[in-house]
Amino acid sequence: MDLFELDIEAPGTAGVDEAGRGPLAGDVVAAAVILDPAQPIAGLRDSKRLSAKRREALAADIRERALAWCVARASVAEIDTLNILQASLLAMHRAVQGLAVTPSQVLVDGNRLPRWDYVSEAIVKGDDRVPAIAAASILAKVQRDADLLALEADWPGYGFAAHKGYPTAAHLEALRRLGVTPVHRRSFAPVRALLSDAAEG
Repeated sequence: MDLFELDIEAPGTAGVDEAGRGPLAGDVVAAAVILDPAQPIAGLRDSKRLSAKRREALAADIRERALAWCVARASVAEIDTLNILQASLLAMHRAVQGLAVTPSQVLVDGNRLPRWDYVSEAIVKGDDRVPAIAAASILAKVQRDADLLALEADWPGYGFAAHKGYPTAAHLEALRRLGVTPVHRRSFAPVRALLSDAAEG
């Protein structure tokens, strides 16, 4: 049985989630969504458990039917300056601040909350337990994937469209072969190690 401190179905509840904490490249993206009880959306769940095609379709439904939504980000430079956790919280803060409707409360996926004045609760695995968080998860993932497709065009040869910036064998090999780009996170260990090796070489 789920035991939440807050009523997850209370009117005006914003769900918040992020995408892109683990990859070596690109911004971290967050979304905030206030769903409309009068226009329910079937099939909302953790974006990672949906196909790309299904995520795209649900994202379109969310943007059309939600009472309010906002997608925000923290840049690679902010990630390297603040660290990925703080940059993720910053992106979440920006997403909630960008909502056209002030939320009555905010539910955040995970176990950490940004510093803000909203009534809020962090919910572990919230993207599969709270519809508003699932909706935010979908919008963030769809935007993050679109970002990486754009990076593929800007930086061909790295395979961004395939691995989405994650530290796969193919990505690490491309980094060794082609070098570190401005869109790579220099504070992340594999990138930092390559830069160190290059400096010593």
